[in-house]
Amino acid sequence: MVKIRGKKVEFTTSNHVSKELSGASIGRKRKRLAKGNEAEAEEAAKKLKSANEVVLPETRKSDEAPVKKGRWRNRQRVLIFGSRGIVFRGRHIMDNLRRLLPHTKKESKMDKRDKMVAINEICEMKNCNQCLFFEGRKTGDIYLWMSNIPEGPSVKFLVENASTMEELKFTGNCLKGSRALLSFDPTFDTVPHYQLMKEMFVKSFGTPYHYPKSQPFIDHVFTFTILDNRVWFRNFLIMEEDGSLVEIGPRFVLNPIRIFAGSFNGKTIWSNPHYVTPGKYRSQLKKENAGKYADKVQQKVAYELGRPKVSYDLDPTDEIFHVDPEQLNSAQ
Repeated sequence: MVKIRGKKVEFTTSNHVSKELSGASIGRKRKRLAKGNEAEAEEAAKKLKSANEVVLPETRKSDEAPVKKGRWRNRQRVLIFGSRGIVFRGRHIMDNLRRLLPHTKKESKMDKRDKMVAINEICEMKNCNQCLFFEGRKTGDIYLWMSNIPEGPSVKFLVENASTMEELKFTGNCLKGSRALLSFDPTFDTVPHYQLMKEMFVKSFGTPYHYPKSQPFIDHVFTFTILDNRVWFRNFLIMEEDGSLVEIGPRFVLNPIRIFAGSFNGKTIWSNPHYVTPGKYRSQLKKENAGKYADKVQQKVAYELGRPKVSYDLDPTDEIFHVDPEQLNSAQ
């Protein structure tokens, strides 16, 4: 007799051992099957409950941790500043653009005696890849230089019909630091020099995604439209989800002059054949006004030359009976 698993078994034949062991294993298998059936029944019951009932989350959205911003990969920064002697309208437009573009930096006004190439060094010290430089002239004209630092290219514009946000007094108002959508006229994709301008506008006016000073929402639109060989800039606020727009400002028109291969220097890639300088335009207006005065003088001279010396041929005998009454009284 031998004890196996607490039971006395005769070790004479192998049949007894196999029967005892097989009986114990069968009991264990039955228990396992019973437990498996119970687990399946519980899972089936849970599935029925989940199908019929809506299970609310344990935490609310207000209790969740705020979503962190991703990595800031696009390192575009724009330096906006001007030259000394710029008029007040140019200064206000610069301030408006700085408020609308969160990825911009400031710099003090540059002296007119300094060369334009020095702007590249200023941008490198400020860690800026793009530059919007407003150049002022004595006559009140404003020129805008848009350049890609440090290799170029760069575009020179004449700013026309500029109106600031304070002048327009529109009802719309976008949130500070919000990103803007960029809307371009289809004409930008037809001509090579307009394609180059579009790429530079995207780099200068497009706020980089995940920029630290920007807000994670979009509530206004920058529109660039080509009309009369000029680029018309407008800023609209997105009011509702249906896409209704309200203008905010500022608004201005950019008349392109030239495109240079380098940054503020280099060869001229493209020149505008329709461009007329402001001085020439003003001289044409003066000539037109001077022509009006000359026409008046010529008409007056022609009238004096053609005027007859005697208007009517009168008979002197007709005045015999025309006597002054005072002379009659004195004669009497």
